[in-house]
Amino acid sequence: MKTLRVLIAKPGLDGHELGAMVVARGLRDAGMEVIYSGPRQTPEMIVDAAIQEDVDVIGLSVLSGTHKEYCREVRDLLEQRNTTDIRLIVGGIVPHEDVEEMKQMGVGAVFGPGTDIQAIVDYLLHPFIRAPGR
Repeated sequence: MKTLRVLIAKPGLDGHELGAMVVARGLRDAGMEVIYSGPRQTPEMIVDAAIQEDVDVIGLSVLSGTHKEYCREVRDLLEQRNTTDIRLIVGGIVPHEDVEEMKQMGVGAVFGPGTDIQAIVDYLLHPFIRAPGR
């Protein structure tokens, strides 16, 4: 079985990266190859890194309330570059009422604060499993 490659990215000016680093470490401990791009990334930087690193999944960590805008921008760039096979997931502070809209724009799953790392691992390994609580 192929090792899953995941890019964890923090778009925008949000510099709170502890949660993203915890998720990156947990996914790495679960046997995935993880690239952590660090904070303050633009959507273009994120998509460029995803293509360059040949990842299977982009995980955006957003705590700033700009989750819909960044997801839309990243998804649009993936489409423009014919890389829609890269899955997109989001973690962070996302109001429950925004989750369905984000899924309609192409986000596979939304993981809120306190999500168990194993739930994220399970979803990434078996994307037909519904993400917990969302």
